[in-house]
Amino acid sequence: MHLKHSDNDHAPREIPVTFHLEDPDSLTGTKKAEWTIKAAKGEHLLELAVENGINIEHSCGGVCACSTCHLYIEQGAEHLSEPTDEEEDRVEEAPGLQRNSRLACQCEIEGDGPIVVRVPAWNRNAIKEVPH
Repeated sequence: MHLKHSDNDHAPREIPVTFHLEDPDSLTGTKKAEWTIKAAKGEHLLELAVENGINIEHSCGGVCACSTCHLYIEQGAEHLSEPTDEEEDRVEEAPGLQRNSRLACQCEIEGDGPIVVRVPAWNRNAIKEVPH
């Protein structure tokens, strides 16, 4: 399932979001492990990543029905929306659960940043129909 750009109006792209990729080749087809992208308030981390060539798994299409877009918020959690009960239930299903675990599809950017996230190498959709 593929994510499409949200229909929400977004503010100007001024908020720095850095993605640390543990397995950059499978997510981007490059060796580049650190990506800093300017984001807008109102965007979700998954939307930002996918639109900028970081192919974070999202088996459910970004509707909080799975945990494949699991990542770690290393800095700037206060600049993101609070997790809902539904997200907390889903993220508990993800391997490698940590206190800073979130689902990229549910992290809406609300503050001015900076935000730093880490995408774990092991977080892959095992039943994906196309090669990783």
